Amino acid sequence: MTNESPKLNQYYFHFDLKPRRLKKQVSEIECSNFHLDVVSKHKRLHLSLQKALPSSATKKSPFIFFEKDKPTTWLSNQDEAKRVPLSSPFDNHNNHCHCRYSLLQLFLYFLNSLIHQSSQKTPSSQYHHHLNLNSMFKAAIYAFLTLTTSFTSSFFFFFPNPPKSHYHSLFLSASLSDNASISHNLYMLTRRPHVAGTEANAETADYVLTTLTSHKVNSHIVSYDVALTYPASRSLTLTPAPGHPPIAFDLSQAIYDNDPYADVADQVMPTFHGFGKSGTVSAPVTYANYGRVEDFLTLKEMGVEVNGTIVLAKYGKIYRGDIVDNSYAEGAVGTIIYTDRKDYGGGGKGLFPDGRWMPPTGVQVGSVYSEAGDPTTPGWPSSEGCERIDYEEVEKSGVVPMIPSLPVSGEDGEVIVRSIGGKVANGDWQGSEDGPVYRVGPGPGVLNLSYTATKAIAAIHNVIGVIEGAEEPDRFVLLGNHRDAWTFGAADPNSGTAALLEVAQRLGKLQKEGWKPRRTIIFCNWDAEEYGLVSSLSFPPSIAFMCVNVMYAEGEHKPSALIMQIGSTEWVEDNREILKSKAVAYLNVDIAVCDKDYSASATPQLDELLKEAAKQVQDPNNASRSVYDSWTGSGASPPIGRLGGGGSDYAAFVQHIGVAAVDMSFGDGYPLYHSMYDDFIWMEKFGDPMFHRHVAVASIWGYLALQLADKEILPFNYLNYAEELQKSTIELEDEVSNKITVHPLLNSINKLTKAATKVNNEIKAIEETSKFTSAKKTDFARVREINDRLMMAERAFTDSEGLPGRQWYKHLVYGPAKHNDYGSKSFPAVDDAIEEAKKLNTAESWKSVQHQVWRVSRAINQVAKVLSGELT
Repeated sequence: MTNESPKLNQYYFHFDLKPRRLKKQVSEIECSNFHLDVVSKHKRLHLSLQKALPSSATKKSPFIFFEKDKPTTWLSNQDEAKRVPLSSPFDNHNNHCHCRYSLLQLFLYFLNSLIHQSSQKTPSSQYHHHLNLNSMFKAAIYAFLTLTTSFTSSFFFFFPNPPKSHYHSLFLSASLSDNASISHNLYMLTRRPHVAGTEANAETADYVLTTLTSHKVNSHIVSYDVALTYPASRSLTLTPAPGHPPIAFDLSQAIYDNDPYADVADQVMPTFHGFGKSGTVSAPVTYANYGRVEDFLTLKEMGVEVNGTIVLAKYGKIYRGDIVDNSYAEGAVGTIIYTDRKDYGGGGKGLFPDGRWMPPTGVQVGSVYSEAGDPTTPGWPSSEGCERIDYEEVEKSGVVPMIPSLPVSGEDGEVIVRSIGGKVANGDWQGSEDGPVYRVGPGPGVLNLSYTATKAIAAIHNVIGVIEGAEEPDRFVLLGNHRDAWTFGAADPNSGTAALLEVAQRLGKLQKEGWKPRRTIIFCNWDAEEYGLVSSLSFPPSIAFMCVNVMYAEGEHKPSALIMQIGSTEWVEDNREILKSKAVAYLNVDIAVCDKDYSASATPQLDELLKEAAKQVQDPNNASRSVYDSWTGSGASPPIGRLGGGGSDYAAFVQHIGVAAVDMSFGDGYPLYHSMYDDFIWMEKFGDPMFHRHVAVASIWGYLALQLADKEILPFNYLNYAEELQKSTIELEDEVSNKITVHPLLNSINKLTKAATKVNNEIKAIEETSKFTSAKKTDFARVREINDRLMMAERAFTDSEGLPGRQWYKHLVYGPAKHNDYGSKSFPAVDDAIEEAKKLNTAESWKSVQHQVWRVSRAINQVAKVLSGELT
């Protein structure tokens, strides 16, 4: 017999066996060198089988044998093994495994092992003690009876399902995440260009439908017939100077050597602007920097006449539709927008396909429409046979641009720049150091721009998937991403689509493990988003980074992802009243990954939940840190943006019907945005080579959904909202304190603070009580009433009249700036009124500003009333 100390090997089984209640108790039966522990902990039975053996005998011990990451084996003796399949492998934290065996099965296996062991003619020196069959049999029976007695409240030998937190942890585990599946889905979605309204995009809808259904998500397609435009013909020629031969631009994007997408390159839509106006114009060129209002003011100060010219402007700081509108407002007859290589070219190094930067012939296409949804059905869904405004009336209304426009490459843009004379532009208007000197014009170069659009009523297809809630099926947590792309769409938007399918796959696996959400989870895969407005990710990377820093330095909000949408708007308008009464929150991901840094925006009551989610997920760029750690950086808290900009698909939820929302991504901008080079190759080589950032986005996204769907009380905190409103009010007061008073806002925010404190105290009282009360005894009606107040409070920020001149936008706290749909503004109606008052500087104009302050104040008062749940 060896003199070595016994070695203790301990393993845990988690059984999903269901008595209605578990009482804390421990039963221990020793049997020679075996003993059995039964410990009820956190509503999960931990059955611990322990064996004290000398290390020399361990490998020959007849026992259930586990090795991490290897199949589980039942060893009846040292020569033969019986496999014991388990439902999932060990997790990353301890030697736990989850199985679904009945108590009877377990003890039959256990008893069988003991019988086999006792029948072996093993020398006694190999074991610490001889095993006696009779004693072992008695011990096994005694253990079985002890366990059975502890479950007399149940007629079934089944333990209760694990708590929701168990499933949430499992959702985040490495065993459920699947970067290979994400990569495959992204590849399948981006094999062909898939513009909204095309057969190729309808095929992607079918793919998403099939994939969601395979993950146990009950899915269907909702179609709408919407007005879209496509390029019929386009041309652009430049006469550099009188007497010089014209230069005709081919307006194409070059195929590079060994391009794997060369065979389908002819399916890429010709470069154009969605909803661009048809027309032919010929005029001298004026250079207007980024085409902002302040840029045109600078031209006026320089004595440059824009009226009657064609404006050349760079993509960048504002939405392309606003560039066209601002040009029209100054009297221009056409607009050309190009991707300047200073912003998108990476200094000429690392151009795609050798690097991540835009090649010289790359063109950023996109929409120039500045409203939400189908322009021929404003405010109502584009259902079959619905009322529809003639497109000619839409054009006359100014909802779509009034002058023709085209996008061109950086290479073509520089050719046009060289033809412009006149005064030298300011230093910050200049391009690359090795490029031409930028002058403002007008002329002597003359452009001839011709564009004809095909107007169509096209079918678009939203894919909707539902996992019905077990306890509150009439409360909806929605996850959304759009699917249509201007070209291949690897980053925008299908990195988000692939992440959405990853969330669905993991939740499908949780359903197989027995999980059911408390509230209903709805997956929304939108169509025709690109034809709406625009994304802040059309900022060139350098400008996106600069804007974040500058805006935060000035105390303003980070620009949020800004893409107006048609598919999501039509669906929200189609289901407006149901969503207003039942939608808990909307979680949006447009571009999931285009760079390495995480960013997120939210309505403020979700700030704490968003931070918690980021803390749960490992930073894909640094395994020693969480996403939260990297997101926070050296600051005290992470920079959470707001959802006031012109909007991604969250706009219809937040800014139209007042639903709490989140939007997030890895990356604030990428150079190949909306070009034909935004393909799977770029993502695989430069965007996210191992797809770990996609996994991280899916993890945060799904964790947010699980918390909102499963928490008994919604994880909303309106004190954060009150603090944000207080900051915005102080900034407003600093700007116009000598013209108006902000006391109405301060008074209403004080009421909101009190109401938020009250509801938080109510929640704490319920949580304290629940510690001493079983879950079934929790007052469901009371919890429901508090949740309804938390859910409905956001609705009260909306006003039926909407923003002046933009009635579709109903939210009085967060909405887009009037002259820059990229701009994320607090109190947008107040801001618009201030801009007008500064121009007019009349008593009446400042009175209008004060009126808008009162409107916001009244809305905040209503939020406080809803949150408190009390009538006056």
